Order: sequence, then structure tokens, then C-alpha cells
Amino acid sequence: MDALLLVDIQNDFLPDGALAVKEGDQIIPVVNELQPYFELVVATQDFHPADHGSFAANHSGKKPGEYIILEGLEQILWPVHCVQGTAGAEFAKTLKMNQVATVVKKGLDKNIDSYSGFYDNGHKRSTGLTRYLKDKGVHRVFVTGLAADYCVKFTALDALKEGFKTVVVQDATRAVNLEEGDFEKAMDELREKGAKVMQSKEVVKMKS
Repeated sequence: MDALLLVDIQNDFLPDGALAVKEGDQIIPVVNELQPYFELVVATQDFHPADHGSFAANHSGKKPGEYIILEGLEQILWPVHCVQGTAGAEFAKTLKMNQVATVVKKGLDKNIDSYSGFYDNGHKRSTGLTRYLKDKGVHRVFVTGLAADYCVKFTALDALKEGFKTVVVQDATRAVNLEEGDFEKAMDELREKGAKVMQSKEVVKMKS
């Protein structure tokens, strides 16, 4: 079975959000169009406590974009985003959720960030997504969402490591692009590691 993964399509990652991804809203119609072609749709949700260690505001004198060491890992500091119980953590209003079978929350531990939908950044704790997908008989995942150079990339890389055939839908993701070209670098890295990168039209044709 194939599964469609919707990574972190939340208000804070949309153009007016706290950690805005340029053109992030433009992926939503593409994602909505893809959903009916899949038997299983799963969404991930960044869901941080307010005192999360990745927030620059929680470190005196630090600004977003600076780096610290958090739990032994290099950690870029972000603006406060996707805090539990806030509107920013909610899914985009125009994202269709009626086909979503389950929501996997991530980033709950204040001491470690979690880009991937499968594990925290230190691979210390699983979200349970691998077991869920394997129990459903999933062999291939199609990854969409925000952002291409962080949560989408690391979700796709972990999917490969967990033994899933992995496709990234290129026009159903956008990048933070802290540096020019980060989107292309992410796509290249994913191809090198064994993922396929496809356009949504190709996916629809394949699944029709």
C-alpha cells in the first residue's frame, strides 16, 4: 500500500505565520488534489511546549538563525512557532482533513527538536509512525508539506532508513531557504539517498 504524508501544513509555516515559508500556502491545493488517490493519508503536526529549547526567545541574548548545542546536538534557533494550544499550531484552514487517518505529533520534548515525522533529531525517541505504517501494510510513502529543507527532507530520509520506498512530491513542498538554493540542495540530497522526486501530475497519472 502507498501512504501520503502531509508534513506540518500548519498556520505558523504559512506566509503570515511565525516561521513563514514563502509560498507555503501554494502547496495546499496540490496536496488536496492528491489525497483522493491514496488509501491512507497521515499528517504530522509540529507541537511544541512554550519553553522549547529550539526557540531563540528561550535563550537570553540569542536571535533566530544563531546556533547552540542542545542535548549534545547542534541546534539552529527558531522564532517561537507551533506552540501547543495556539492558532499557529493548527492545520491550515484550507487543508482538507477528512481523509487524514491519524495525526502524528512531534517536537513535544522541550530538550530536543524533531524535524522528522519518524524520530526526534537525535533518533532517541520514535513517534510511532514507522510501526503505524507497517501495521497498515504500507511499503511506499509520498511526502508533501513544509518545509522542504527541514521537516520534509528529514521525514523522507527517515522513511528511507525505515525501509519505505520514498517519493517526494516536488510541487507539494516549499523551502525555508535560509540560504539561496537550499530547496535544490534538499532535492539533490534526497535523490542521492534513494528517494524519487516527482511532480504531482506524475503522481496522479501513476495512481489513476
